Amino acid sequence: MWLDTFEAIDKKIICPQSKLLMENELDIKDQFKMEENCLLANVFVPDTEKTNLPVVVYVHGGAFQLGYGNMFLHSPLLNSGEIIEVNFNYRVGGHGFLCLGTENVPGNAGMKDQVAALRWIKNNIASFGGNPDDISLAGFSAGAAAVELLLVSKSTRGLFNKVIPESGSSVGVWAVQGDPFQTAKMYAQSQGYTGGDDIYALEEFFINLSLDVLQADAFMDRRDSTFIFSPCVERKETKDAFLTDAPINVIKEGDYEKLPMLIGFADMEGIFRLSLFEQWKDAMNENFSDFLPADLHFESEDERQQIAKQIKEFYFEDRPVSEETALGFVNYFSDVFFVYPTHRSLSLQLAAGSDSLYFYVYAFADADRTTVPHPGITGAGHCDQSFIISDTIWEPVNDADRSDDSRKMKHLLVDIWQNFIKTGNPTPEGSYAAETFGGEWQPASPARAQYALLNVTSELRTELWPDRMALWDEIYSKYYFTPIPPPEPPKKLKIEL
Repeated sequence: MWLDTFEAIDKKIICPQSKLLMENELDIKDQFKMEENCLLANVFVPDTEKTNLPVVVYVHGGAFQLGYGNMFLHSPLLNSGEIIEVNFNYRVGGHGFLCLGTENVPGNAGMKDQVAALRWIKNNIASFGGNPDDISLAGFSAGAAAVELLLVSKSTRGLFNKVIPESGSSVGVWAVQGDPFQTAKMYAQSQGYTGGDDIYALEEFFINLSLDVLQADAFMDRRDSTFIFSPCVERKETKDAFLTDAPINVIKEGDYEKLPMLIGFADMEGIFRLSLFEQWKDAMNENFSDFLPADLHFESEDERQQIAKQIKEFYFEDRPVSEETALGFVNYFSDVFFVYPTHRSLSLQLAAGSDSLYFYVYAFADADRTTVPHPGITGAGHCDQSFIISDTIWEPVNDADRSDDSRKMKHLLVDIWQNFIKTGNPTPEGSYAAETFGGEWQPASPARAQYALLNVTSELRTELWPDRMALWDEIYSKYYFTPIPPPEPPKKLKIEL
């Protein structure tokens, strides 16, 4: 509770995170202040006398390593004057996702920040003219994975009513740590830790680690498709636990609120990995197994090499990783990071009884954005659908400068998102989206996995890349390592004097 007047203005405060990325990638080092007291929310209310408006809450992305609430501002979604938006900061990197399972460092601090924000919104949004019983939870990239994690967490029941994950899933290799204790120990050893498996020695090491060291790296170039620090499974007896079972188990068991969901990804999400193409291509030819996702575990090295060979032959057609096969590189990382995890999550949700899942693939190659400098690669990159419905500090595009196709695509996506936020249906009768598709976009079902292809010509389709999905279904059914919690720490001995 605030006892004094709080100046509720944007002071550009963000949570501690990698300075390297903030400076080199975003070039905003002089615009923001990093502070540990960083848990702020931003509320955007239209200039209207109307009350009980639908609310959309956006969770920012950034691989759980960086980012802040106002990364993406969604003025195109708010232009109807009938929607309130809220976003917020949460702790990232080691500050938010170090998970030791001890009393001091139980884990998931960043996710618990998000839960606290959602509770605040639920309890207070009516004072801003919003409807606390009509809240849509949306997120992009890691924010999309967070949305799914919030959906399967028992700590969020009743806090939101619809979900919109944009390019991310809770069952992806990077979304949840496989073995958080081993992850923490590995990182600590890279910083000089020598205490072995003593969890209290490890905890003490991190407590004494300087802020600059803990936020020095963002782990964006790991070959196993993880980012080191991310959400984790906690032990069931952990006080105020956020997640006590692997998301895939929760979804399989159907133990979550089956809310209406608008979910999808771009058709070439893996474009975001092309910045590493020159650095990685020779290493991928020498030992492709180094690039297998970390959540695949094998009984022997021979088995690991055999599966690596099978995957490399599938994506690169038994040719070297080179400029001529760069499309295989993009498709591989698209599938590992986003496409297959989303497919897997959707399939399990449908089997569990979810019946309001609207699935799309965004394939519009926006001429207003930078083209990919590789032959044969034309499509939408990571979170391009999120860019077109928002205002960002990256590549702002004035609507007057957009191509006709780009303006039409923005109009379509804004209409779909607004419809879903207001009604839970992306194509209500009479809407621009319904006219575009020539009818109502039906939710996916176990018998008919329908999806919307969003492109210059948008249409409803079935069966998305069946050969690619069948490959990963087979591999993950045999080799998937289900995330585990950290071990129970030994009881500390009390010394009486």
